[in-house]
Order: sequence, then structure tokens, then C-alpha cells
Amino acid sequence: MKLTFYGHASYGIEIETTTILIDPFITGNPKASNIDITTLKADYILLTHAHQDHVLDVEAIAERTGATIISNYEIVMYYGAKNLKGHPVNHGGTFKTNEFSAKYVNAIHTSSFADGTYGGQPGGFVITAGEKSIYIAGDTAVTMDMKLIPMTTKLTASVLPIGDNFTMGVQDAIIASNLVECPKVIGCHFNTFPPIEINTEEAKQQFADADKELVLLEIGESIVL
Repeated sequence: MKLTFYGHASYGIEIETTTILIDPFITGNPKASNIDITTLKADYILLTHAHQDHVLDVEAIAERTGATIISNYEIVMYYGAKNLKGHPVNHGGTFKTNEFSAKYVNAIHTSSFADGTYGGQPGGFVITAGEKSIYIAGDTAVTMDMKLIPMTTKLTASVLPIGDNFTMGVQDAIIASNLVECPKVIGCHFNTFPPIEINTEEAKQQFADADKELVLLEIGESIVL
């Protein structure tokens, strides 16, 4: 399982011959100017919620690649009306292929499209391929529902927002890592805009002080799990 960071909360996940794209917000992020969305591969696009900083490039990428959009019912219907392929799930439900599964789990946030259309209830994904599993939290506060995840899944890593203001911050992300029983955290949703700017070295130290690892990838950088 190879994870590539495309900025903000956008990631690509390569699993054998399949490429998954998470929450593509790239062309609207000046810090991701080194990423050309016309070169990105995508068999599936997983969307945690409908806010523009998570879905801006969905249409362009899905139209070019023919990717299947996986998200809640409202989001999939929204893109279905634009003649894009999709498969709806809801909280607790799992989308399965021969190479991976993606379970849609709870998140505490809001969800609406830039045009004001309701985007359903937000969520996250637990993606499993073979013996590897990764938790994509999406935009969320820390929630006790996170304790449900390790009851069924041993996580390899967790992608958690750490920028505060619109999501949980560093201290709550450390609590979240305890709840999901996963000490390896890959940070997202930080330093894109002024309200979510943080001191990254302090954040890494706070995780280290809690006997955990905070991985902060550069845009375009990859990690193999």
C-alpha cells in the first residue's frame, strides 16, 4: 500500500493494480502547484464530505479517468446527475473489490457543496488491503466512535487532521490515535490556509512526547505502508 500526498487532505493510494484518490483539492491549492491533475491516475475517488476543499477537482478527474466515486448517498447522487459514475455507501457500510475494501465510518463535521447543495452526513474511511489497513478520518472532531474501529480492524496507519479551527488539533489528534489504537499518524488539513497554520516541529514533538509518530509528508511525497 503506497500513499502519496497531494496537499491539504488529498491523497493517492496505490494497491496492486488499483489507484484510489482521496478528497481531491489540488488546483485550488497554491501549495500544490507542482501537482498536475491531468497526470493523476484514479480507478476510484473516495470522498469524505462535500466541502470544496475536498471535492474541487472531482469532476475534472472523474471525467478524464472514468473513476467510480465512492461516498455517501447524497454526494454520489449529486455527481450522478452530472453523468459521473458512483457507488453510494452510508455509515457502517463497506464497499468491496477484489483488491480492497472501504468502510464508511462516522465523522463529526458539516457537509455541503459550494453551490449550497446538501452533501449528506460527513464520514471517514477504513481502507483495508490484505494485512494493511489505513484510517482516513476526513474532517472531524475527536469522537468516541473512533473506539469502534480497533474492535474490528488493526490499523497500520491513520490519516488525521491536525490543523485545528475546522477540525481537531494536535492534542485531540493524539487522543484520537489512542482511541483507534494506532501510534503511526499521517497528518493532514494543516498549513493550507491561515486559520489552520501550525508549528509542525512542535506538533511532531508533542506526538513524540506521547510515544507516537507524526508523519508530515511534503506535497508529492510518498510513503509505503
